[in-house]
Amino acid sequence: MSGTASTPAPTVTDTTRLRNVVLVGPSGAGTSRLFDHVVATLAPKRGPRPRGEAGAGLRAATLELGEVVLTLLDAPGNPDFVGQVRAGLRAADAALFVVSAADGADARSRALWHECAVVGMPRAVVVTQLDARDADFLATLEDCRAHFGAGIQPLGVPVAGSEGAVTSIADLLLGEIHDYEGGRRTVRPAGAEHAEVFDTHRPGLVEGVIEESEDPELMDRYLAGEDLDFATLERDLLAAVAHGTFHPVLPVSGETGAGVEVLLHLVEAAFPHPGQHPLPTVTPVGGGEPVVLAADPDGPLVAEVVHTESDAYVGHLSLVRVFSGTLRGDRPVHVSGHLELLGGPTGEGHEAHDDDVRPGALAAPLDGELLAKESAVAGEVVVVTKLAGAQTSDTLSDPARPLLVTPWTLPEALLPAAVQAATRADEDRMPVAFRELASEDPALRIEHDPETGQVVLWTTGPAHLELLLHRLRDRFNVGVEQVPVKVALKETALGRSEAQGRHVKQSGGHGQYAVCHLVLEPLPRGSGVEFAEVVVGGAVPRQFIGSVEKGVHQQLAKGLLAGWPVTDVKVTLTDGKAHSVDSSDMAFQTAAGLALRELASAESLCLLEPVDTVTVTVDDDYLGAVMTDVSSRRGQIVGSEPCDDEPGRSVLVAAVPRLELLDYAIALRSLAHGTGVFRREPRGYEELPGRLAREHLGAGASA
Repeated sequence: MSGTASTPAPTVTDTTRLRNVVLVGPSGAGTSRLFDHVVATLAPKRGPRPRGEAGAGLRAATLELGEVVLTLLDAPGNPDFVGQVRAGLRAADAALFVVSAADGADARSRALWHECAVVGMPRAVVVTQLDARDADFLATLEDCRAHFGAGIQPLGVPVAGSEGAVTSIADLLLGEIHDYEGGRRTVRPAGAEHAEVFDTHRPGLVEGVIEESEDPELMDRYLAGEDLDFATLERDLLAAVAHGTFHPVLPVSGETGAGVEVLLHLVEAAFPHPGQHPLPTVTPVGGGEPVVLAADPDGPLVAEVVHTESDAYVGHLSLVRVFSGTLRGDRPVHVSGHLELLGGPTGEGHEAHDDDVRPGALAAPLDGELLAKESAVAGEVVVVTKLAGAQTSDTLSDPARPLLVTPWTLPEALLPAAVQAATRADEDRMPVAFRELASEDPALRIEHDPETGQVVLWTTGPAHLELLLHRLRDRFNVGVEQVPVKVALKETALGRSEAQGRHVKQSGGHGQYAVCHLVLEPLPRGSGVEFAEVVVGGAVPRQFIGSVEKGVHQQLAKGLLAGWPVTDVKVTLTDGKAHSVDSSDMAFQTAAGLALRELASAESLCLLEPVDTVTVTVDDDYLGAVMTDVSSRRGQIVGSEPCDDEPGRSVLVAAVPRLELLDYAIALRSLAHGTGVFRREPRGYEELPGRLAREHLGAGASA
């Protein structure tokens, strides 16, 4: 989304002429190649695509397809960028689910299929890479049926090839063979050599279409032996696809273009227009009952920013889906973002905001080019330039009637990375760069940890982290270095101990004199810090009791053993001494700190580590491996049970030390083949085992 093209944007006034389709599939399945092929087919005269961050964000192209205008989106397949997949599903009204014939449908494919199912997205399956050496269309078809459930039926089957390239596809409904030798489609009747293909696959397709039909007599006619005409079958097929209950499988070859025409016909004729797809939940800014809207160009303006980029030449670019009303570049809009109301990331770059702004120019995207537009009606996906203050997931509405769209479910950023500026100049540039990164990326969480003093980027995985570091370096000219993430520990008492603090100085004039005797005792976990005094006979004057307490709290906050705050202890002042002239508030604060520091030893104190409750949802096939891994991380299994809304998956709950979770996002992805998800919540603190405690304290601490 960078260059401005001279080609005019397609004009749309009728929402029914719009088709918004997102390509979804795991990395390597061929979504980007299919995207490029469709764009080259429908817009052969477009300029060269500028190089960008491949595989990390949404690509978009608005194209004229027969009687409709198609906006095709390409969502990244890397699991780190599932938030972009969800953004693409929000912007679209249907999906083309891409599966490689060489790799088949796997656990990662099933996880992405579930993403589509959760939002009720109508979808067809596109089997690509038919020309790969180890491609197997029929095995991939069975994979799809096994992983995706009911409604999977092929519309075509590859039947011939030339020098490894698929050039012929059997059209099961028409009973024809489509040849693509030379790059153009020709049609011929099926011969006797193709009978087995049709006998094997056509009955299931026809019966599947009839089951979705709204004609109750159609099945009876079919079972009676009637040869149903193509027009009847196609009508019911298209209706079934639009309802999202039937998922046709189409073979497509990127080498020869085989199957692309059938695919585009299905998109044009069967995929729903914006008026047929449910709108997201919309509420007034500030709260209130949901507002019922429709994809009506004359309705109240409601649009959502689904993707944000910063371009060196054009500036801030926002990819926007208009749900209701008409967006115009010459009229102010209300920009509203409230992730905190929906459990999304908060903090730097994600603060709540409400502003009235005048947008810049509007344009239809063409994969790196911008086709100028004056307005965008309900259902369109457009680029808005210089939309000041707008962040990904923000809502655009009429300033006279501010509304808020409930954003898509944001992925949890659970992989931490601590960074520090490479130079003083980089440190000065970091705050602005961080805010820009967060405004583009609602999944990113930036934490300034007050306990460790570190800046921590919470990311969704290694690819996400690599992208952020790349953007910091290349876009914002900020050099950062990764450093090990520190986990904030605490200290506590192992048993009862006591010591005396004596602060006596005389340097001319008033001296300093304070003596106090303190007893340190452990308390149950979660008790915090308690202070008490049992001084008798006025050994410590009443006016200095508060000074001792203040000194105790100050020293405990600094730590006694390794510089971590002390918690779950009771400190009792039992005795002391004062001087009528030289005692003071500061002297008793100092004496209290000295007394506590006298207790600092590995025999009287221990380190506490934070423990989180970790809830893992994973395929049953990988549950055993995940449980073994949790145990190896010093975790305690709390329990596991089948997942209610996802058959074949289980939920595991465990208590795991936070020190063992620093790389868990990476480990779980490997163990569960990209299908595992987890969340974590603070549980409490437990004593750090001796070996690990000695590592944190240094070799001298164990003496």
